Amino acid sequence: MDARTVIAALRRGEAPSAEGLRWFAAGLADGSVSAAQAGAFAMGVCLRGLSEENRVALTLAMRDSGHVMQWDLDGPVVDKHSTGGVGDCVSLVLAPALAACGLYVPMISGRGLGHTGGTLDKLDAIPGYAVDPDETRFREVVRAAGCAIVSASAGIAPADRRLYAVRDVTATVESLDLITSSILAKKLAAGLDALVLDVKVGSGAFMKTDADARALAGALVSTANAAGCPTTAFVTDMNQPIAPALGNALEVDAAMRVLAGREQGPLHALTLALGAPLLERAGIDAPEDRLRAVLASGEAAERMGRMVYGLGGPINFVEDWGRYLPEATVIREIPAPSAGHVAAIDGEALGLAVVRLGGGRTVETDRIDPAVGLSDVVRLGTWVEAGQPLARVHAAREDEAEAAIRVVQAAITLGAPVEAGPLIRERIG
Repeated sequence: MDARTVIAALRRGEAPSAEGLRWFAAGLADGSVSAAQAGAFAMGVCLRGLSEENRVALTLAMRDSGHVMQWDLDGPVVDKHSTGGVGDCVSLVLAPALAACGLYVPMISGRGLGHTGGTLDKLDAIPGYAVDPDETRFREVVRAAGCAIVSASAGIAPADRRLYAVRDVTATVESLDLITSSILAKKLAAGLDALVLDVKVGSGAFMKTDADARALAGALVSTANAAGCPTTAFVTDMNQPIAPALGNALEVDAAMRVLAGREQGPLHALTLALGAPLLERAGIDAPEDRLRAVLASGEAAERMGRMVYGLGGPINFVEDWGRYLPEATVIREIPAPSAGHVAAIDGEALGLAVVRLGGGRTVETDRIDPAVGLSDVVRLGTWVEAGQPLARVHAAREDEAEAAIRVVQAAITLGAPVEAGPLIRERIG
């Protein structure tokens, strides 16, 4: 087998063989495929596309390029993946809630990308929490707490790590086939019995149209099911933040409020919707009622506490999380420039404002300030008087707060009354 054979087939519009894709993924992992060849492969897939059969073959090949985990537990092993949005801290609520229902959640998560926040960056706001434990500790925490949210080890889908870096610099990130195989290779390598996907659409998502989100959700579900992992996807609204907070410590605080039973709202509702198919597959009746119960009783919060402590965080984090989460030096209200209903929210602009405050990265080496961000963001349809707060900015310096205030005022449109669309737009699979 030869890299040029696979690339030439793609160039001619022919379907590469499953054997060729396996060879290419192995070559990405061990370095025998060069960076130039990886770039040519990514461009070939981007321009020509893959059949569903080839997409499945590439996904499995990238999964099998490294270590595939196996579990011996007394309940199903499940996970959730989101395509990214703003104020999206669902994983921090859903993983412990599923664990409290008797499922096991070895959740391999990522860092922030573009304007969207990353689950690992949020967990870094918790003192001592280790997002990169060795496999022995990872397994111990999953077994003891029922969940562990960590980064992918170097041995998980190394072909994807190499190809992703190439895609980022060759303008091939948007390929539906490569997005699908990249997401699923890492998830399937975790040895799952079932998966739920949150494909976001709207101003704060990467997918801006229903058609694009539906296409991605369909490709993910059909590929994962064909690869042997029963999967359900939801297309969900991202025309406004899920939680009323954007930023790492602020989103941990928002998640903890739901886990503590203090708040409900969209974050609570989306947790119930995403968790229900996984509980259904595990044979649990009235799954949303069960999830609602473990959130209200504190059982889910207790699982969160076990996970945090097991991965190096404070033993009493759940009881006193406000003591441990960092606070920004400057906290200011963002006044509405005029009166009106909140008619539109540019979620991408809000996310980029948090990045500029230091809550995300513009280059890989940037250090994140976990305390900065936005809180108390208004919801679509809300009436505000001139001067009333649209949100609060949390910043390290006054000049950075001032810049964020101007961005947020421009990103939130005030006007005639609007009705926010449904949180769940569609279920696929």
